[in-house]
Amino acid sequence: MELREFAERVLFATTLEEKLQSPDAISDEHPGSSIAAPAMPGRPAVLQFKVQTSAKSEFPGLSALERESERGRLLHFFANHELLATELMALVLLRFPDAPPAFRRGVFQTLKDEQEHTRLYIQRMRACGIEFGELPVSGYFWRAVSGMENPIDYVAGLSLTFEQANLDFARHFAGGFGKVGDSDSAALLEKIYRDEIAHVAYGLKWFRRWKNPNESDWEAFCRQLKFPLSPQRAKGISLNVEGRRAAGLDAQFIAELDVFSQSKGRTPSVFIFNPFAEGCIAHGRGFTPAKHQAQLARDLENLPQFLGRQDDVVLVQQRPSVEFLSSLKQAGFALPEFVELGCNRARASEALAQRKLGRLRPWAWGPDSVELFAPLSRSVSAEERFADQRFNFGIAELYSKAWSAAFLKRWLSSLPASDWLCGEDETGVSVRDFTKALEVIAAIRGRGHHRIVVKEALGLAGSNAIRLWEPELLESQRRWMSAAFERGQTLVIEPWLEREFDFSVQLEMGDDGLKLCGYTGLINDLKGQFEANVASPNFARQVPASVLALLGSRATPPQVHEVFNQLFAALEIEFNRAGFRGPIGIDALIYRDATGGVRLKPLVEINSRYTMGRVTLELMKQVAPGSHGRFSLVNRAKLKAAGFGDFPAFVEQARRVHPVYLEGQPRPRLREGFVCLNDPSTAQVCLAVFEVTRSPKIKHGADCSAPC
Repeated sequence: MELREFAERVLFATTLEEKLQSPDAISDEHPGSSIAAPAMPGRPAVLQFKVQTSAKSEFPGLSALERESERGRLLHFFANHELLATELMALVLLRFPDAPPAFRRGVFQTLKDEQEHTRLYIQRMRACGIEFGELPVSGYFWRAVSGMENPIDYVAGLSLTFEQANLDFARHFAGGFGKVGDSDSAALLEKIYRDEIAHVAYGLKWFRRWKNPNESDWEAFCRQLKFPLSPQRAKGISLNVEGRRAAGLDAQFIAELDVFSQSKGRTPSVFIFNPFAEGCIAHGRGFTPAKHQAQLARDLENLPQFLGRQDDVVLVQQRPSVEFLSSLKQAGFALPEFVELGCNRARASEALAQRKLGRLRPWAWGPDSVELFAPLSRSVSAEERFADQRFNFGIAELYSKAWSAAFLKRWLSSLPASDWLCGEDETGVSVRDFTKALEVIAAIRGRGHHRIVVKEALGLAGSNAIRLWEPELLESQRRWMSAAFERGQTLVIEPWLEREFDFSVQLEMGDDGLKLCGYTGLINDLKGQFEANVASPNFARQVPASVLALLGSRATPPQVHEVFNQLFAALEIEFNRAGFRGPIGIDALIYRDATGGVRLKPLVEINSRYTMGRVTLELMKQVAPGSHGRFSLVNRAKLKAAGFGDFPAFVEQARRVHPVYLEGQPRPRLREGFVCLNDPSTAQVCLAVFEVTRSPKIKHGADCSAPC
């Protein structure tokens, strides 16, 4: 029989008997001309592809294999996959008659293997009471691969993608069948696993022959696949390194595949770390961050990966290293898809705009993020935002410390007098000229508050503030305030309170209202700038225990919770009025007044964006019940104080002193250990680190061997 005749029968026959017949001898003397791919292969009516829907058919879990019907359903999945592979291989022979004869002979031999696999699956599923065609079948493989334009598309899309993934599925479910006592199905999966190793090796041989020799296997593989195919489709439930090595894949390829992520169907949200929204709002397009600030933003650009779900997209200038991503995966964290913006942001955005997207999630909504996300707006399906691609300046005031201070004063005035809440005099006062600033400073000191803090209304992450602790204003302090006024800045002046405990409240404003995400303890340095967040096991449910303990008999827990509920209700009105949707962080504190009494200031300032406190809460979702977490930033000064010369050495020591321990099933979580959250091999000025312990007494500062 001629190879072309055989391929036509396999592709177009409408009975399984014809499609699964294999000739004893074959010749390839008349390959004929190339054909176009049909919309679908010939099939019996019961095996025609189901109508495409958004619903996703899932493999039965291992626990379901106790039931014979579920084993049959799984075998039905696999039989359809093998039949699809058979049909696609027949299509290859008809699409590329001029391909090398050795390649065509190899496709023929592989096709015969797939026919045998299909027959064996049919036999096993019948033993489980399932007939082939009794369940709906998917045509995804066909739709993804049949559009191939040349033979390398075939080996990349089928051999190195779907057949490579079967190295994982076959070995995984062979073990599952064995555990439930189905030795016949287990033996079948083991046979198919061994055959798949040879099939992947065959595809890899030709892929290497045809790819650009200047590219690594991994680079060429990623470039060759066309969306919706991606390397994510080349792996299954868990990565089988042994099988891939046996097929000839190199260590770099396997390591890259292990940490690669891209959605297989769920519309991903898109995240980016843009911490300079306040600066862009205050200064417009002319804003340029200081060199140190810009480098810190580059160091931490991957942090949004902890805010989303697996398969979401994080935009970065440079993708983190494989070694770093592997360490996160080993600590139990799911990995997102990273898209590098590089020098040509417009090109990267255009490529992403071709995909269906869920939501757009910048660190902060500002003119910079609206401009960046403008090309993506038409691809977003889960929300409508800035359809005119312009920043909504109605939300700009929400970033202002002046607005936060004015809101707090109004809200406090609506409450009955209390001996445990701050008074209106402890709120900030906004000023726009130097004369008014002097009057406010004098008034605050006249009330007994000698120490004062002055902040720019639109500052960047704790910067752009000074403390007035001296008896008289220093000339440098006068110059600082004058310069701020000359730049058109509003200053907020407020008494420096004797802090007992800082904490944050994390919220999310959605179409259905303001939602509480949780509370974290907040550790600030002597200047009031951020050092760390801590979270307890019950972070999402109640105010930190330290707050309630400090207030003692002055306020009961229900009273404290009620105050925050009233605060949230008032804020919801304001955020709805401004049209704001997104994350919100509130800084709050417990302090001692002039009499030594303890009071609560429930709102120090509002951050209408993601914050490190929100990152901490999202990290806690990967923490085992009963454990405590501490998120902190380690800068060069802390690194030096701890006795380390560089970040990689610091991380190596920290991991040795605080190794990661996971517990729980089916999704293991962090019980204890140190996790570095950004790539230490590229960090220049800052590391974000997360330490998990069973005790709430987590060390911090330079006094521990790994200051985290």
